[in-house]
Amino acid sequence: MFQLYRAIWRASAGRQIILIVLSIAIAGLAAVPLEFQRDIINHLTSDDVGTDKLLYLGAGMMSVIVLSLALKWLLGYRAGTLGEDLIRMIRQRLLRRAEDINVSGETVRKGTMTTAISAESEELGKFAGGAFSDPVVQIGTLISVIGYISSTQPGLGMIAFSMIVPQIIIVLISQRKVNVFIAERVRILRGATDKLNVEQINEIAREVETQFDDIYETRRKMFIWKLSAKFLLSVINGAGTVGVLMLGGYLVLNGKTDVGTVVAATSGLSRIQGPTAFLIAYYRQVSANRIKYDLMLELFGPNPERYRHVKRSN
Repeated sequence: MFQLYRAIWRASAGRQIILIVLSIAIAGLAAVPLEFQRDIINHLTSDDVGTDKLLYLGAGMMSVIVLSLALKWLLGYRAGTLGEDLIRMIRQRLLRRAEDINVSGETVRKGTMTTAISAESEELGKFAGGAFSDPVVQIGTLISVIGYISSTQPGLGMIAFSMIVPQIIIVLISQRKVNVFIAERVRILRGATDKLNVEQINEIAREVETQFDDIYETRRKMFIWKLSAKFLLSVINGAGTVGVLMLGGYLVLNGKTDVGTVVAATSGLSRIQGPTAFLIAYYRQVSANRIKYDLMLELFGPNPERYRHVKRSN
């Protein structure tokens, strides 16, 4: 994984720094709407209800939401265009490698190179665009929201935090198995594509169909592991929501907290479920792309560094 990230950083360090700064700003704003929400709810249930303060709180909350969405738009645009630029760069390097293979007569089949240029390079490039900024946004959001909930009511914050740890354990266990299937699927697909580029298509058709069946079986096993993990993660999220409502309700009934805090904590819980789900999916994506990156390096032969410097348009 570190080798993959090192390669991404080397190719786009300056632009990645800008994306990281935007990500930190977005994460810093994540908990601010919850504070406005808490104040609005408590204001409505207080004895001193005033329209002016309500409008002030509503305008403040909407301003923060619009600012956050504008930063997300800018982040998404810059990350997307960076990803496309890296896709172009990878394809240019693979094309140069293909030209060298054609001259030297090395044993890399055309089907494998075609698959790498058309599909694998696109997957790696898209991932590289948000390789740093995406996890910064989501981890920062988790820290911001859980920190806010803990500062208003530590017990509710502990429930929010306790939801994350078992999910991490489940994903780490299941993803190791899924990674094996991903590598197997890529190798089978490359082999099948290689055979489709030979002239005797009728002779090898049955063998290729068998390999397609192998790909299906590999994907089927992946689905079992991924969906089972998703089921367990959803159970944990449901239990966390129920736990916050029960504890929050108990504290309100005993005068130890206010309704606004419980509402904000419940909303915050839904806010952290999104980043948690994203980080889980992101970890799976990192694992899959690490394998694909290693397999792509094999195409460049014993000296991949010679293909680092290719002419790129801006």
